[in-house]
Order: sequence, then C-alpha cells, then structure tokens
Amino acid sequence: MSTSTTIDPTQLPVTIRAFLAAHVAREADAAIRAFTPDAVVTDDGRTFRGTEEVLDFLRRGGGEFTYTSEVVGAERGDGHWVAVVHLEGDFPGGVVDLRYRFVLADDLVAQLVIAP
Repeated sequence: MSTSTTIDPTQLPVTIRAFLAAHVAREADAAIRAFTPDAVVTDDGRTFRGTEEVLDFLRRGGGEFTYTSEVVGAERGDGHWVAVVHLEGDFPGGVVDLRYRFVLADDLVAQLVIAP
C-alpha cells in the first residue's frame, strides 16, 4: 500500500515546479523539457506516449478555455509526487482541483497522471 505525506508545494522537485510554471504559462516548448523521451501522460482518459504525443497534448490541452490555476497542495509518496492544482475558468463546471501525479526518472518526468 502506498503512503503519502503532505508537503509544502515549494518542496516539490525543481523539475516538477519548472514543468508546472511552464504549463500554467502555456509554454509547451519549455514544459516538454521536463519529460523523458519515452514519458507517458494520462489526462481525461487519454494517454500520450513519447515526446511528440506529449508535446501535442501540452500545446492543445485546455486551449479552448480561459482559466487561472494555482498549486494549492503537494504530497510525497512512495516513488511519486503529487501537485494539487486549483483551476477556475470557463470550462464545464468552472472550478476543479486536479491532482498531477508525477513519477520521475533521472530527475525528469517519466509518468504524469492528471485526475480530479
């Protein structure tokens, strides 16, 4: 069974903080630098594999909506990190807290699962 410990978001690894900053700024070319070449990202039931698919996801994901986001929490678990991101905007529902679950390999993101 996996356990998690609540941490301050500033304690997330530099790679994750850099990704989140680039992702919030919608700078896909900067955000992709946080990933391994064979990274896997899962969001909204869809899976993206490898640099090309992940970059396409980063460029297109949420682009049809206007929203603000803020990292409101973080956790450290057995082999993973979680950033809780609060979004408010013109998407269906208007408000959501998403959990970005990261697995790192050699200080890069090997796996990212985004879920409510």
